[in-house]
Amino acid sequence: MLGYFRYLRERLKHGSLRVMGALMSINDPQWGRRPNQGPPDLDEMWREVNKKLNNLFGRRGGGGNGEPRGPDAKKVGGGAGVLVGLIVAVWVASGFYIVNEGQRGVVLRFGKYLETTMPGPRWHLPYPIESAENVNVAQVRTVEVGYRNNVKSKVLKESLMLTDDENIVDVQFAVQYVLKSPTDYLFNSRVPDESVLQAAETAIREIVGRSSMDFVIFEGRADVAARAHKLMQEILDRYGTGISISKVTMQQAQPPEQVQAAFDDAVKAGQDRERQKNEGQAYANDVIPRARGMAARLTQEAEGYKQRVIEQAEGDASRFRQIVAEYNKAPAVTRERLYIDAMQQIMTNTTKVLIDQKGGNNLLYLPLDRLTQMSRPGSGETAVKPEPAPEPSTARSREAFRARERESR
Repeated sequence: MLGYFRYLRERLKHGSLRVMGALMSINDPQWGRRPNQGPPDLDEMWREVNKKLNNLFGRRGGGGNGEPRGPDAKKVGGGAGVLVGLIVAVWVASGFYIVNEGQRGVVLRFGKYLETTMPGPRWHLPYPIESAENVNVAQVRTVEVGYRNNVKSKVLKESLMLTDDENIVDVQFAVQYVLKSPTDYLFNSRVPDESVLQAAETAIREIVGRSSMDFVIFEGRADVAARAHKLMQEILDRYGTGISISKVTMQQAQPPEQVQAAFDDAVKAGQDRERQKNEGQAYANDVIPRARGMAARLTQEAEGYKQRVIEQAEGDASRFRQIVAEYNKAPAVTRERLYIDAMQQIMTNTTKVLIDQKGGNNLLYLPLDRLTQMSRPGSGETAVKPEPAPEPSTARSREAFRARERESR
């Protein structure tokens, strides 16, 4: 330290530190109060500096020349000890560090991994023995594939991919991930974020290459994202990056811009086809149930007609057997009764009757319509009210009976 002061003194003598001397001499009470005099003498300034240094580090000598002695050795040793202690305290204090919430501290000793510390105030041996690095394990990091910042800023070398049906699609997606192992994140991969980007691009290209264009663009977007998530995680675990994929989001999947117009036309044609198919299906859903209902109704009517005919035939046959039994008992009476019934049935369905008399040329006209009008209520004339017409089943049975009777004659 004495050599240092001697060096300062020599520099001041040569004028290289005149400014320092001027600044230190500002404390002189006579500075600036010497009227009609030039700047202060350099030797006087030097004496003032020596005086201040002697008062600080040593005592003034007793000789008449006024030259100071060297500083006291005890004081110099005490000051050096304090200085060394202060340096050691600062060095030891440099080992304190704080691990924030959501972070992990990784301590290295001579560059080799030592331990992982939890959140809170921590201490390690100061540099260069040990060092600590805080790693944020709660932060959700994002990697964008096919674009940067927004979907309009495309990166075509990442987004253009070839599908299984030999078409090109423009796929843009984002990958969000967190850290599950700080040590693997720091030591197993030189550029872990770039590893995530490459793994994501590799996984999505493999999945898109095994899928058709329509599947990637329309109905299979969620499935493509799920499969890419699984494949990316497998690749990163194989590399030991200490990264966990949290979500894969498909931002956009469309054909290249050069063929976008033609693809839109194809999509519209497909939509028209689907619309026509839906209309045809709706028409079929309307017509087929009605046709089935009509067929069922006709089937039921036919079944009812069948049962009615069968029952009617059975009734006619039973009645015929009863008539035969009565005819065998009284043929003349039965024959007359059948004739009267037949004529009654005929007359009820006729408005005019012509009767040919036997052995004569005159025809008798019987106006049945006039007789019917006369028999109506409110008319002044009285007439015989015609009997109601027999049922069609009875008429048919009588006609069949008369036809068989004529055949027998």
